[in-house]
Formats: sequence, C-alpha cells, structure tokens
Amino acid sequence: MKRIFLIASVAIISFTSCQKTKDAGATSAVKVANEWWATLDSVGIADYYGLGHLKIATYNTAADNGTIWVDDYKHGYGFKIQATVNYSSLTFSSAPAAANGYFVTGSSSFPATAHITDGKIFPKMGHSKSGNIADSIHFKIEFSDDPGFIYEMNGVERTRFKEDDY
Repeated sequence: MKRIFLIASVAIISFTSCQKTKDAGATSAVKVANEWWATLDSVGIADYYGLGHLKIATYNTAADNGTIWVDDYKHGYGFKIQATVNYSSLTFSSAPAAANGYFVTGSSSFPATAHITDGKIFPKMGHSKSGNIADSIHFKIEFSDDPGFIYEMNGVERTRFKEDDY
C-alpha cells in the first residue's frame, strides 16, 4: 500500500510540476505580431509605385511595454517605426515624428522620421492570395521626406503557405 501511495505521489508531483502556464513565453504583442503582405497605396491608387506586395512585419520591441515595431525590411519606402498599441482594440499609431530605425545620418536612402496613424489589425477579415481566410492590416503613414503626402499600407497576414506568398 505504501508503494502505491509513493508511486501516486511521485506521479502527481511530476505531472503538476511540468504544467506550463498559459501563454508562457508570449510577449504582450502576440495579438498584433505577424508578417504581412501589403501594398503601398495612396490617393485612391492601389500599389501607388507599382512595387507589388511587400513583406512587412509588426513585432514586439525589446522593452515589451505596449509598443511594437512596424517594419518594411527596407523594401518599398524603407521604414522601421515604433508604434504604441492598444491591445483591446488592436489599433496602433506612432508619435508625429517617430524616428526611422533605418535612417543613417548623412544618407538620403531612407526618411529620417515617419508618422503612423489609423493602424488597425482586423482578425479574420481578409483573404490570402489563394483565398484562405486571414487577418488583415491597415495603416496610414507620412514620411518626413515627403511631407503632406499620406500613404496607406493595406494587406493580409502571411499564412506561410507557399501558394499565399508573393
């Protein structure tokens, strides 16, 4: 009887000590972090510069403090802007002259600052290239080297299915 009790006790301790907590390792940005296929649009013209679908990303900052990076991987316009997120409404925006992480002093390759407004993630409101239901993203962005001209980025999440990649 003692042996059965000992085996049962060890099993219970082993089982409960190995249970993971809910969302272990997840950052605060988990609901908005993703890669996206998006177009750079403006003045009612989709894909304004004819660049096609650009792979952009939204991901957590190192501080994990309610801010994310909005990053086009130096494709398209070349921006990496920190934005503040409201996780309950899945909205985001940046300061009016947010520093561009890709800007290099003395270089004119990328704009020094940008301003993101009206950022929003729409869960399951888009369709991927092959028709899969996917989250979609929308935001407006104004660059310091093109003041007054408002671009829009519109796209859907990268599903990682080969048929959905551009």
